[in-house]
Amino acid sequence: MNSSSRRRRLTAAALTALAVTTTATACGSGSDGAGSNAADSGTYTIWDPYPQFDKSSAWAKLLDQCGTEAGVKIKRTAFDTSDLSNKALLAAQQDNSADVLIVDNPVVSTLAEAGVLTTTDDNKLDTSKAEPNLLAAGQSGGKTYGTPIGANTLALYYNKAVLKEAGVDIASIKDWTSLTAALEKVKKAGKKGITFSAIGTEEGSFQFLPWFWGAGAKLTELDSTQAVSALSLWKDWLDQGYAPNSVINNTQTTSWQEFASGDYAFAENGTWQLANAEKAGFDYGVLPIPGADGANAAAPTGGEFVTVPVQGDTGRYAITQKLVSCLTSTENLYDTDTTLSYVAPTTEVQDKQVAADAELKPWVDAVKAARGRTSDDLGTKYPRISEQMWKAVQSALSGSQSPQDALTAAQSAVK
Repeated sequence: MNSSSRRRRLTAAALTALAVTTTATACGSGSDGAGSNAADSGTYTIWDPYPQFDKSSAWAKLLDQCGTEAGVKIKRTAFDTSDLSNKALLAAQQDNSADVLIVDNPVVSTLAEAGVLTTTDDNKLDTSKAEPNLLAAGQSGGKTYGTPIGANTLALYYNKAVLKEAGVDIASIKDWTSLTAALEKVKKAGKKGITFSAIGTEEGSFQFLPWFWGAGAKLTELDSTQAVSALSLWKDWLDQGYAPNSVINNTQTTSWQEFASGDYAFAENGTWQLANAEKAGFDYGVLPIPGADGANAAAPTGGEFVTVPVQGDTGRYAITQKLVSCLTSTENLYDTDTTLSYVAPTTEVQDKQVAADAELKPWVDAVKAARGRTSDDLGTKYPRISEQMWKAVQSALSGSQSPQDALTAAQSAVK
């Protein structure tokens, strides 16, 4: 079969799904790189979304180490997260995909539907140790298209001094009722309650999902009673002055900056803020986001999957499998996830992380309760659902529509 006949046509759904914006911390841009066809038989290409790590980084050295163990050289190219998705789709059209592709988890189903990725059955990858809720983000149509390298998610940071001044015992916060009661005490004490991101982008949906899922709502029913209760909670917080009107335009970065001022009791944010939390200048703690009636709410998972793109030369898969197995081994996952500020995707490595740093336990608990945005076989349907969700949140919080009317309109638009 010649190269031109192997080129794949990208589905309209796959192209539309590129609207999914990730909430990962990778940023910047990488150099141009060629896929496997540009490499000789002794060189294997790896594309990743970590341009912040240069050739001297522990991450780059690990890639080279895995290549050495497999008896090949590694040609690594780092891209901005959104740029990587586009490059991967275009490379697949040209039958010039990288041998190993590391992508943000919501993108996996998009690439899978486009015919870009092999399944773990095809490439013989062992995913048995990965936590099922994390692995689900890379599953579509009953098949698995990669393995998670690590995960981040959302939780509530809290300012211990603010809560103490307000007479709030953090152990008392078990559900929405007790959290709202704590916000009321904080306001009466002259401090600010909670800040989060409700901006009209994927970041807004990402931050709303723990409350949406924590109410028991489903992404296929945006206008359910449970969904309305979650949006009503946020709207009530704004109306009562427990959350600032700025949340409507807040990104996760600007929301964090509000919390870092030291005036707020709580901030919804992710593991990627841990380094900034250490620099904040006040004692803080982390609490998994509570569900409406107790227990930890499911928060959306961030983080990447290691995937194996389809190759015209199927003889390359044997070495590729060795590379992926090396990158996701127990020993290497611990080092990698420490570097990336991720919670590991396996219980064994999670336990090792908590043993080394007890402060990671709330994050491990949050990841254990987390859920992939494209799970439940939503796949490329998720971007459209998410867009209508953030529009509904914006409409309700701005007061232009009631939570019920906003979500009813959102559900109608999705259909």
